[in-house]
Amino acid sequence: MKLVILEPLGIDKAKLFGMLERKLSKQVETVYYDTRVEDVPTLIERSKDADIVVLSNFQYRKEVIEHCPQLKMICVAFTGVDHVDVDYCKERGITVCNCAGYSTVAVADLVFGLVIGLYRRIVACNTVTRESGTKNGLVGFELAGKKFGVIGTGAIGCRVAAIAQAFGCEVFAYSRTKKELPGVTYTDLDTLLGCCDIVSLHVPATAQTKGLINAEKLALMKPSAILINTARGPVVDSAALAQALNEGKLAGAGIDVFEGEPPIAQDHPLLHAANTIVTPHVAFATAESMEKRAVIVFENIERWLAGKPQNVIC
Repeated sequence: MKLVILEPLGIDKAKLFGMLERKLSKQVETVYYDTRVEDVPTLIERSKDADIVVLSNFQYRKEVIEHCPQLKMICVAFTGVDHVDVDYCKERGITVCNCAGYSTVAVADLVFGLVIGLYRRIVACNTVTRESGTKNGLVGFELAGKKFGVIGTGAIGCRVAAIAQAFGCEVFAYSRTKKELPGVTYTDLDTLLGCCDIVSLHVPATAQTKGLINAEKLALMKPSAILINTARGPVVDSAALAQALNEGKLAGAGIDVFEGEPPIAQDHPLLHAANTIVTPHVAFATAESMEKRAVIVFENIERWLAGKPQNVIC
């Protein structure tokens, strides 16, 4: 079996190959690329003889996969798989696995970094302090006592809900599947948006969730509310969100994800919206999460080779 790792996985190469040796030993012949290249011709050239490929979050569509006749498994070193042509993989009988769970802690951490950054005006405080200013106009808010809404209660959403409770928030949730979460009140989406002071998004990008938070839904939110998106960019109508922020109909937003991967075009509306903290799709990326991810990648491949695949998408 030929395994092609199409990009670096965020950990030291020697450590990566140590994991590979321990997990897969002599079961695979491995080709490792230490540069991330996303153009179609290069991806075809790198993938064309592979039985198994590993990639994270760049586009990997039919136009590449159809040139890989031996391809049997795609291991996505990421949670979401909307960038992979899953439908075509189903047609071809190619197994697609993800690495669910590796970034749960990391993403939840950044949610609260963004919340506190907005509530305590940290970016503005940093700027004014360096300019010999004072706290005038920069008095913020506490999380305790706030209504915190979680949209999507998968692993990350559940962790965010638990942390919000630890901060003393009253937690509401909306999700396709309800869970028994102590202290969490499930409600419909409109009710959650209308009553919560903080709304955090944790749903995948699907046809059903595209534009889930649009102008109509944003209009339901309190003018004092803030929106956090560490999920997927297309879940939010960026232009509508920017307009709501600029018109004072929403107090702030923390955005880690956009319609495409960074770098983000300078004319993107959220780069110029009021009271917004933006980060370059970094929520999943910590030293610890990268190591967890590599472990799951090799476990996925090991289990698939043994005929007992895990984290299967299709």
